[in-house]
Order: sequence, then structure tokens, then C-alpha cells
Amino acid sequence: MLIDARHLDDNRRIEADLAIIGAGPAGISLARRLANAKTSVCLIESGGLSPEAETQDLYQGETPGITYPLSSSRLRYFGGSSGHWGGFCRPLDPIDFEQRDWIPLSGWPFGREELDPYWEIASTAVETAPAQYENGAYWAKATGEPMVDWRAGRFMTRFFQYSPPTRFGEHYRDELERSDQIRVLLHSNLTRIRAHPSARAVDHLQIQTLSGRRHQVYAKRYVLAAGGIENARLLLLSNDVMPTGLGNQNDMVGRCFMEHPHLGGFADVVIADLSRLPRIYREQVRFDGRTARVCYIPRGDFLRREQMLSASFTMSVTETLGPELKPESATPAPLGTTDPATTGPRNMLAAARPFLTDAPQPSGIPSTGLDRAVNGSAQQAGSEQPSNGLGVRMGIGCACEQIPNLDSRVTLSDELDALGLRRTRLDWKLTEQDRRSLIANIHALGRELSATGIGRMRPRLADDGRWEPRVSGGSHHMGTTRMSDDPKHGVTDRNGRVHGIDNLYIAGSSLFPTSGSANPTLNILALAYRLADHLEQQSA
Repeated sequence: MLIDARHLDDNRRIEADLAIIGAGPAGISLARRLANAKTSVCLIESGGLSPEAETQDLYQGETPGITYPLSSSRLRYFGGSSGHWGGFCRPLDPIDFEQRDWIPLSGWPFGREELDPYWEIASTAVETAPAQYENGAYWAKATGEPMVDWRAGRFMTRFFQYSPPTRFGEHYRDELERSDQIRVLLHSNLTRIRAHPSARAVDHLQIQTLSGRRHQVYAKRYVLAAGGIENARLLLLSNDVMPTGLGNQNDMVGRCFMEHPHLGGFADVVIADLSRLPRIYREQVRFDGRTARVCYIPRGDFLRREQMLSASFTMSVTETLGPELKPESATPAPLGTTDPATTGPRNMLAAARPFLTDAPQPSGIPSTGLDRAVNGSAQQAGSEQPSNGLGVRMGIGCACEQIPNLDSRVTLSDELDALGLRRTRLDWKLTEQDRRSLIANIHALGRELSATGIGRMRPRLADDGRWEPRVSGGSHHMGTTRMSDDPKHGVTDRNGRVHGIDNLYIAGSSLFPTSGSANPTLNILALAYRLADHLEQQSA
């Protein structure tokens, strides 16, 4: 049932067994999973059924650290940020859950095996099932091409499976509208989580519409699923019983904000023979109604040995390189070089081509003795002269893990929004450790491409101790209400229950103790289904 709170009588009292704040992927999945004959659910959404500028403005705030698009990175209406989600799905890797000595505050309260039972149901919810994110044999059979054997042992093949993408508000609207056990309150802004005087439990929620009507929601249990930034803000705003905010007795609410630093154009990558790089490694491939492509991931044993953070790389063909050797002034030269005529990707590929293909050198390219030996062997084997010149240039991008950093955090601004609530202040910070791991992973991938005989990479990032000014995030907001068995190091326990509060839980990527390099949505859903099972067991 969908209810517009602007049309309810003022000061309405609404009761349910479970109240969920936030109708994005986590909130909608929890409501669908838990609503039954014994459990009534009230799903509370700040916006309506489509975007509205006045509601979206509530996301505005300050960003004193790395410049960040606070409002445009999130959507405040039914379905949440699935409304602009790109559909990238992949589980976190097992190493992401480990306590790693070289990463402060690392270690989830459980291993990835806790989430393994939920990948299939999560994949069904986002329309990517069956879950084949790590099954190279499956995709080799599907595409008819073998997977790459990474000979240097630094990287491994993993797969993004792409949701259509599923717009949760559109896809599940009819189901929620027909449900007798789910009431969706639209245009309902949570202004305060009211705790009992003891602060041991939540008493009720204060709700307000932008038109000025106020309501209260009473439930047995409450789940905060408003996103990785807003979850922290709402706890900090709820400070009438605990002056520092609910769950903030150890000053951890809002701390360790993490993103996946995104960067492109950081290297020249050239490939002479595309047959050495199967299609799924360089573009999306559709099979049996589903779309997938490879992402290049550093191996866990390599990360442990080198004490590095993780990263996820993708590559695509951007240009066919002809045989003309001429100045390539349009191509930025790598650090330390001044002559683009000898350092551009075309010249780079011409020099490396004998090592990357069995075909002879195209006409017009000067040959060395080694070239002639290689080409002669290829001709004796019956190889044909290629018709497309030297080869191709690849575009490459990455998303990186960042360390949990206590100084990268969400706090409250002194500026007030239209509801009279203090706005968000996001101070996103990256460290030298984050930067060094990114550069090391780039070089490791370059060595892997060379060792496997696929291509050559020339990094173009200056190793000067500074982050590239073009670094951006992926709208992946993680870590601000992190899980930890130790209340001094986190906001919730392993089941998402806020430390010290019996009936308040949190869902979403704000729970992540570390970020890994996988996109969060699929992992958010797996955690939500795990929480649903826990809540069901508690009420049994």
C-alpha cells in the first residue's frame, strides 16, 4: 500500500511491527523479505514516486575535503539511488573480509562465507541470476573462448554481471502497492529517532513532510536504510537522549567514510593481436539474456605479500593504430619524457609488436634483426599479413580500495535545511597509502600483461606524492556506521544492531568495515537478506 503522508491528518500515529527508513534497494529488499501474515512493515521514504527538486535539495551540504557531489551522487525518491545505478554487480573478495595487519581497522566480524548463501537471491533481485561472478569455466563455455592464464601470478579474472539495471522503485512498485502487510509512507522525512530515556531502545520515529505535517511511527524494531551518508547524519541528529547522537558513545558514527577512488587515462595500453585477449576481457558480452565482462583483480596472495590494497580494472578498445610512424603530439607523454614522437602508443606498439603477435610486421615499419626472425617464423607457419595496421590502443579505468580512515568522515554542518535540520558535512580524505597501492597495482597489471604476451602498458601517473586532481568517486558511500564486535571500533555488531540499543538496526554499505574494490549494491543486498534472516530468527 502506498500512502502520501502529505494527505494524512496531521499528527497521525502509525504502528507496525517493523519500521524501515529508506526505500532504496536495501529497504525495499528487507520489506519484501520480511512482510508476512505475522509481520507488518512500514517503509518510510523521504521522496515521492519520481524526483522532486525540493526533496533532492535536502541532500545538499558541505565538502571541505575532496570536492564531492553530495546531492547528485544520491537520489531521494522511491527506489533510491537505484534510479541512476549503472548495474555493476560483483561480490566482495574473500580477502576484503580479513583482518590485514597493513590496513588499520580492517577485518569484518565474519568471513565472506557468511554472505555466500545470499548471492543467488541477491542476483535474482537485480535480474542477473544465476550468480557466476567467479566461474571462469562457465564464461569460457558461454563465449567459446578460453580464459587468460595470468602467468605472473599477480592478477586473476573476475566478472561483472550487469543488472538491466533494476530500478527498484519501478520494478517492485506493483508488488508493494498490492501488499496488505507493507505500508509505504511517501514524502515522509525522518527528523528524529526518539529513544527511551535510558537510550537502550528506540521509542518512536518523528516524521515530517515538507508541507509541514508531522506524524509518529511506532514499531517493535527499526532498520535505518537511508544510505551511507544519511544513515550517519540521522544518528547524529538524534541527540536528544545521547548528546553526541545515537550509537555514538565511542565517537565512531560518521567516521571511516570510504569511496572507491575512480581514475581513467592513467596509462597507455597497446595490443597487437586482439585474439590473445578474449572478447569478454575487453567488452560486454551477452549470453542467455545476461551481460558480463571481465574485471582484472589483484590476487589475494599477491596483496598479502606486497601489503597492498585492492583495485578493479577494466579495459576497452578505443583506437586502431595504423602503421604510420609520426609525431603523436596529441598523446600526453609519460612522466620524464619530452619527445612524443618516440613515446606515443603507436611508436610504443611498433617497438613491442614482435613480442605480441606471430604475424609479420606491417609494411612501412622499420624491421630489426629480431623482427625479421620473428616474422620469418610466422610466415613459415602460414600466418597472414594483418590488414588493420599495428594493433589497438586500449582505454583503461580502475576503482580502488581505500583504507578505513578515522579522519575521512561525515559530521553535521551549521547550515539548516528546509526541515530545520543541520545539513551534512562530508570530509572525504585519501591517504598516501591509498595512492601508493594504486600505483603499485597499475605497474603490477602492466607486468602481468607483458608476461602473458597480451600487450604493453606505459603508466602515465606521476609518482610525486600527490593524488591526481581528476580522481572522483563512484557514488559508493561506505563505512560510516561500520560493523565491529568491539563497540570502540564500530557502530553496530555483526548483525547490524546498533551497539547499546536493543531494537535499532542498520542496513546498507555504511556497515562495511572495509570497502574492497567491488561495487557495493550486490553486497548491500546480500547483507540485507542476511539481516532479514536474523530478524526472523529473533522474532520466532
